[in-house]
Amino acid sequence: MFSVSRLLPLLALPAFAAELPELVITATRSDTDEKKAASQVRTLSGEQLKERQVRTLPEALRELPGVNVQKTSNGQGSPFIRGFTGFRNLTLVDGVRFNNSIFREGPNQYLNTIDPFAIDRIELVPGQGSVLYGSDSIGGTLNMFTKGSGYLAEDPGFFFHGLTSYRGATADESNVMRQEVQFGQGGQWGLHLGASLKFFGDVHSAGYGDQPTTGYDEWAYDARLDISLDPNWTLTAVHQQLRQNDVWRSHATIYGISFEGTQVGTDLKRAFDQERSLSYLKLAGKDLDGFIDTFALTVSLQSMNEYEHRIRRTADNRVDYNQTELWTLGVDLQFQSQTPVGKLTYGLDYYRDWVNSGSQRYRLNGTFHSNGLQGPVGDDAAYHLLGAYLLDEIDLGDRLHLIFGGRYTYASADVGRYDDRDTAKRYDGTNSDWHNFSGNARILFDLDDKDRFRLFAGVAEGFRSPNLSDLSRLDIARSGELELPSPNLEPEEFVNFEVGIKADTEHFSSSLSYFFTKIDNMIIRRGTNDFIGGNRVVLKSNGGDGYMQGVELSGEYRINPNWTTFGHVTWTEGVVDQFQGNTSQLATEPISRVVPIMWRAGVRWQTVDRRLWAEFLALGHSDYDRLNSSDLRDNQRIPANGNPGFCILTVRGGWEITKNFGVNLALENLTDEDYRNAGSGSNEAGFGAVVGATVKW
Repeated sequence: MFSVSRLLPLLALPAFAAELPELVITATRSDTDEKKAASQVRTLSGEQLKERQVRTLPEALRELPGVNVQKTSNGQGSPFIRGFTGFRNLTLVDGVRFNNSIFREGPNQYLNTIDPFAIDRIELVPGQGSVLYGSDSIGGTLNMFTKGSGYLAEDPGFFFHGLTSYRGATADESNVMRQEVQFGQGGQWGLHLGASLKFFGDVHSAGYGDQPTTGYDEWAYDARLDISLDPNWTLTAVHQQLRQNDVWRSHATIYGISFEGTQVGTDLKRAFDQERSLSYLKLAGKDLDGFIDTFALTVSLQSMNEYEHRIRRTADNRVDYNQTELWTLGVDLQFQSQTPVGKLTYGLDYYRDWVNSGSQRYRLNGTFHSNGLQGPVGDDAAYHLLGAYLLDEIDLGDRLHLIFGGRYTYASADVGRYDDRDTAKRYDGTNSDWHNFSGNARILFDLDDKDRFRLFAGVAEGFRSPNLSDLSRLDIARSGELELPSPNLEPEEFVNFEVGIKADTEHFSSSLSYFFTKIDNMIIRRGTNDFIGGNRVVLKSNGGDGYMQGVELSGEYRINPNWTTFGHVTWTEGVVDQFQGNTSQLATEPISRVVPIMWRAGVRWQTVDRRLWAEFLALGHSDYDRLNSSDLRDNQRIPANGNPGFCILTVRGGWEITKNFGVNLALENLTDEDYRNAGSGSNEAGFGAVVGATVKW
C-alpha cells in the first residue's frame, strides 16, 4: 500500500510532520500512524538510505537505537536487536518471511544477501512480534519494502524515468554502480527494473593498513510490476536476485589480524559464495463491500544457495567443499474487517523449506578423501511452518486504544540424513513437530487532546521452534568448536513486558521505553569430552532460563526549519543459564555480545527546500566486558578482556544541484580510530571518504 508520506525522511520539517503522518505497516500489518502504534517503531526512509550511502543492509541499521551490527567478515553482518541476533530476529521482505530453517544460532551472514539499493524503506519493530509473524520474532521484526514504479503518482498516459548512481569509498577502495528504470501507464500499471554491480576492496583499518582477504564482489538485480486491476484491486509481482563471490571469514584463516590479543586462525582458506532469490505474486483488495474490508494473498518462492571452500592447515592440507541448497514456498492470506468489537486483522500463513546439503573432502593434491552424507545441515530435509492469527484493535473513546491478539503455530521438521559423531546414520521418515499458542495485549493512552503525548504498555508472548540448524548442524560454531546434530529439542519461549512514552510537538519528538524479556527453555550449547579434528565437540540442549532488559531513549529537537539536533542512548543487559564445561551443570552467565550502552548524537543543517544539507554526528559503544564462558573460548573474535568501547565521528552532506543531478559526500571515522564491533572478526575502516552521485532522467 503506497503512501507518499513514507518517502519523507525522519527529519521532516514541522509543517510536513503535521500534515503528512509517517505511516508504518509492520506493527499491525496495516497502515498505521507511527505515533499511534502501541510500541516502539524505528524507520529508515529511502531518502535516509541514500543520504547515508549505506554499503550493505546490515550497516544501514547501525544508527538505529538499540542495534549493534556484528560482522564476522566484511561481507557478512548480523544486527543485534535488544540483545538478540541471528534466528532470534525475524526479517521480512514486503511482509514475506525471509528467515528459513537453515539459519544458525548467533550472528549469520544472510541479511547481507538483500541488496539495500533495491529497498525503498525499512521498518523495525523492537520486541516480540510472534502473534503477527510467528516463530523467531523475539528481539525484533525487521521489514524491508522494495522499490516500486510509482505509477499511482503519475499523470495519465505513458511515463518513462531512469536513475543512474555511483558510490565510491576510499577506505576499502570500493565502487558500486546502480541503474534503475521505471515505465508504464500512469494510474494503470508500472514496471521497475534495477541492477547493482559492486566491487569491494580490502578494508583499510587504523593501525593495521589493508586487511587481507576482506574484499569481495557482488551483483544483484530486481524487478517489480504493479498493476491496478480496478479501483479496488491491485496485482504485484516481484523478483530479486543477488550473488556474492569469494567472501572470506578472514579471522579463521592465517590472514586474520590480531585485535587486542585475539588469536589468528589456522585455515589456509575459508570463503563463501552466496546466492539468493525471491519471487512473489500478491493480489490485494481494499474498500471491499461486505464483512471483509481488505484482502491480500501472497504466494512466494525463495532460494538460498551457500557454497563453502575451506583449506585446513593439516598434515595433508585437507580441502573441504560444503554446499547447501534451499527452496522455500510461502503462502500468506490476510483479511481485515471493521466490526462492532474493533478492527480485526486475521489470516493464515504457511512456509515449507526443501533442503539439500552435501560435503566433499580432498587432499590438496586432488586425491579424493571422503564424501560425507551432509554438509552444514542435514541432507534431504524439509521444514513446515503453519500459523493462524487474529489481532483486534479497539478504540475506547478518543484517547484509549487496546490491542489484543493470538496466534496458533504448528512446526514440523523432517531430516532425511545426518552424521553423528562416529558414523553416518540414515533416518527415514524421522519427524519432529511442535505446537504453540502465543498471545499479546497492548494499550495506548493519549495524555492530551492534541495527540502530543502518549503512554503505551504491553505484554507479549514469543517463541522460536527448533529449526534444521538446531537439530542437524554439523559445522564449526565458535573458534575451535564443532557443533554436532542435536535431535529431540523443544521450542524456546519468551514473555516480553514493555512500557514507554512518546512525545511529538511542533519542535520536539521523543520516546522513552523500558523492556524486560523473560527467557525460558533457550537452546544452548553443551560441551562433551570429545574432540574431532582438534575442535571441541558441542551439542545443543534446552535449559537456558534468564532475562533481557533495557532502556531506550531517543529524540530530536527542530530548532527552526534549518537546524535540528538529534540523538539516542540505550542500555541493555541480560543473563541466561549456560552449561559449565563438559558437564550438565548450569550457571547463570551474561548473554553473549550484548553491548551495555550505545549512543548517537548529532546536529543537522538544511535549506528550507532541502536541496542542500549537512550533518555532524557521533556514534559510540561502551566497553563490552561482561563475558561469558563461550565468549572466552571465542578467542579469534573476542579479546580476553572484551571489546573496547569507541566513539566514531562522521560529517556528511549533500547537494541537489538540479532536480536531475545530486551529489553526496561523507568523511567517516574522522579521528582514524582503531575499533571493532563486539564479536566481529575484522576491524572497521579507518578514516575515509565516501562520495556518491545520482543522475535522474
